[in-house]
Amino acid sequence: MQINTTRFGAVEVQPSDVLEFPLGLIGLEPWTKWVVLADGENPGLGWLQSTERADLALAVVSPRRYVPDYKVRLSARDLSPLEAPEGVTPQVVVAVSSHGVEGQGAALSLNLKAPILVCLETRRGRQVVAKDDHPVQHWLGGPAQLRRSA
Repeated sequence: MQINTTRFGAVEVQPSDVLEFPLGLIGLEPWTKWVVLADGENPGLGWLQSTERADLALAVVSPRRYVPDYKVRLSARDLSPLEAPEGVTPQVVVAVSSHGVEGQGAALSLNLKAPILVCLETRRGRQVVAKDDHPVQHWLGGPAQLRRSA
């Protein structure tokens, strides 16, 4: 199937690549179908791209790449929308935000407070607000930091 994106143009994806977020993402609840696209310039970076709206894409990374001891406590209620089989641990990614103007001291941060959980077996996801004491903005520095850590 082909999806249109403002960042990558028309992209061909397999229907089996689509992730369903039954509750949507925080602030983006109406859009429930997403795919993860690789970033050709930054191997550790992915883009969570809406299949329903071309202009919706979130940069995402594994939080442990930048915060090795990152852990998030999850309740059964947090996990239930994933419909994960017994013993399956969901993948955890976090959104990356850019602050400032590229080329003029732009800085990047990770949202460790609201991780995105994905169960690859069921192709379902959910964003949760962590009960742990994690910041909404964990500062990384500039885009070069993203490439160095990849």
